[in-house]
Amino acid sequence: MGIDEIIIYCINDGAVMNAWADDQKVGRDGEGSMLNFVADTHGHLTDALDMRMNHPGPLGIFAQNRCKRFSAYVDDGVVKVLNVAEGFNDPAGDDNPTVSLAEKMLSDLSALGKEHDVSIVILTPHGSLRYA
Repeated sequence: MGIDEIIIYCINDGAVMNAWADDQKVGRDGEGSMLNFVADTHGHLTDALDMRMNHPGPLGIFAQNRCKRFSAYVDDGVVKVLNVAEGFNDPAGDDNPTVSLAEKMLSDLSALGKEHDVSIVILTPHGSLRYA
């Protein structure tokens, strides 16, 4: 068993997500890579997943709603693992994003007995890519 797709999305417009994908040299919404950057322009996916950040701090800084920082393992449409990086005084998970990073997901997949025999690409908090 391998990973079919890694989706990186945020509440933003498509042009921003395409520029980010181009900068990182990965896929644009299903084009050319198992990593796909996708825009959730109006936040409908974020709302359906109940991942909209409702803390006034980030909203006051960014002047728009944000998605919580999270990672999820979805198998045939069923969420098997959900890791959300947030804390009482850190609603965006900026101080400690480790729960939402690839290393934690790999550990969770291992605990589920899932093989992960594909190369993993990790987006670091600073937006650069690391290959493992």
